[in-house]
Amino acid sequence: MTQIGEMKIISGSANPALAKGICDYIGTDLCQTTLKRFPDGEIFVKINENVRGSDVFIINPTCPPANDNLVEMLIMIDAARRASAQRITAVLPFYGYARQDRKDQPRVPITAKLVANLLVTAGANRVLTMDLHAPQIQGFFDIPVDHLYASSVFYGYLRKLQIPDMVVISPDVGGLKMAAAYADMLGTSFGFVAKRRTDAINVEAMNLVGDVKDRSVLLVDDLTESAGTLQAAAKLLRENGAREIRACVTHAVLNQKGYERLRTGFLDELITTDTTPIDPQGLPITVLSVAELLAEAILRICNHQSVTSLFQIKGW
Repeated sequence: MTQIGEMKIISGSANPALAKGICDYIGTDLCQTTLKRFPDGEIFVKINENVRGSDVFIINPTCPPANDNLVEMLIMIDAARRASAQRITAVLPFYGYARQDRKDQPRVPITAKLVANLLVTAGANRVLTMDLHAPQIQGFFDIPVDHLYASSVFYGYLRKLQIPDMVVISPDVGGLKMAAAYADMLGTSFGFVAKRRTDAINVEAMNLVGDVKDRSVLLVDDLTESAGTLQAAAKLLRENGAREIRACVTHAVLNQKGYERLRTGFLDELITTDTTPIDPQGLPITVLSVAELLAEAILRICNHQSVTSLFQIKGW
């Protein structure tokens, strides 16, 4: 087995707080870098420490502004490769462009695959990510991909709440497998909402499969941006007698429309993680940290250990 050098963790500008939390758990400091923009918007990166022969982990979710953060990641990878890092792991807590994972109409790109190609071409040797919108994106890479799940973080929080009479609901048919996994984990029943998307930010909930009358509902999804899917599902659930509605969403990439919808109070609580920066803005938003989970994965990758046990949930 090839011996890998010392660990170096580099953070981009997308989510430095998460990177610091990871370093605090590991007990190391962030690698010193210079990151700035020229007047025309071009990104400049300089690694201010020696990384020759090192095991480098570059943390930068491709959250908004997605294009800037993606290019920033690519440039940091290239800088580390040209500085003779022995292994480079691209840590993408949130993998942008994941919704463009197939050709569902003529003359459109498969941008999730393009992003995978760009990361590999830049010099990434492996990828660490969390709750991909489409798990098959792992197959777009010809390098190792470690795909983590936030369910263990959510489980610890939900168990403390001790919510009686809970039912897990997927806000669309595509998330049924995730809903089933959460229901199994929490020991409850599950169902789903059939929806019809009218445009990019508006959704119409059509039918509900599952019994929610006088019960606490947990909506589960990997991503919300404008909160249209959650709002449409919640409206249908209320009409069918749901007592209270919470949502567990790994990546809350909320835009202005999303915050406006949350202010209408259709959710009793939105439970999310810090894979992307989020400002609760006084709303019932609970942010759980995935820093410990990512840090454990980084330690195990660095030490050539399995990350499989990170999928196991204590008490389940």
